[in-house]
Amino acid sequence: MFSFNLQGSRSGKLAVAGLMTTTLLLSACGNNNSNAGSNGGAGTAPAATAEATAEATAVPAATAAPAVEKTVTDAMGHKVTVPANPQRVIASYLEDYLVALGVTPVAQWSTKNGTQAYLAAELKDVPPISYDLPLEAVTSFTPDFHIVQSEGSVQNGLYDQLNKIAPTYVLGDEVSSDWRAALLKIGELLNKTPEAEKAIADYDQKAASAKAAVSEAIGDDSVAVLWLVSKNFFIVDETRSSGAVLYGDLGVKLPNLVTDIPAESRAPWNPISLEKLSELTAEHIILVNSDKASGAEITEGAVWKGIPAVKAGNVHEFGKDTSWLYSGPIANTKTIDDILSSFVK
Repeated sequence: MFSFNLQGSRSGKLAVAGLMTTTLLLSACGNNNSNAGSNGGAGTAPAATAEATAEATAVPAATAAPAVEKTVTDAMGHKVTVPANPQRVIASYLEDYLVALGVTPVAQWSTKNGTQAYLAAELKDVPPISYDLPLEAVTSFTPDFHIVQSEGSVQNGLYDQLNKIAPTYVLGDEVSSDWRAALLKIGELLNKTPEAEKAIADYDQKAASAKAAVSEAIGDDSVAVLWLVSKNFFIVDETRSSGAVLYGDLGVKLPNLVTDIPAESRAPWNPISLEKLSELTAEHIILVNSDKASGAEITEGAVWKGIPAVKAGNVHEFGKDTSWLYSGPIANTKTIDDILSSFVK
């Protein structure tokens, strides 16, 4: 997942979960076994009756075995013992994945600017926890398992302190940069591999359908995705978040101002001046406007209004509370919905 954390993400830019009931896996076997030994009345049943009762109430051989704790190695080389069936999970900034897997976190990522608003409905009853995971706050939620997104977020001894509260697994930048790999790994840790595989298959099917529809609607037109925040513009490349969806999964053509940047020098979101934007030749602009009030002087100015896509009325605007700055199965699905609403009539 690509982070936009004002307080310390890799690219130094702002960005970035879900309310479903936690699945309980361990009741059926115990209930069935206890029932099998009960005759429901006084006296001793004949042997044949007892055998028939046992056969009728025995757990079928095909019933899945209860989950057991497992020891795994995380991205930093820690040996982590994962509880058999984690019930109180903190996975700060990874809530999108928990939502997709049907897991309810006990707390959700937040900054002074708020939480991941595109997940507000799913997480409406989940209290916030600061992005930097204050130990007192973590302890107050009594987690039984942590999943941490990146190596950089648990430096200076924080990992050891978190691990004293509950087993802590570091997903790592390499895995978290690929949302499919991240979802599969989190699914593995939480005994939700079938759910992870289904979420990916459903997304890929949706993306394939959307790709065909968008291609028919705009053909070979290029589309630029711009983020306006604090009176500054950033332009997305094809590697992460909404750029990976639009350019990778849907096959939309990159704009000239991205292809002009050497590939080795690109960031997921690249700062770009208003003057440079005057050279943008893309037929369409998707504007993620996090600066609705103070940025108005820019979007009402002559330079912005002189950009060809703006002059043609081909600007599709979305607010800061949408999923465009984030990544994950839920974020990416919502981004596809926005793309379809913009281009497919």
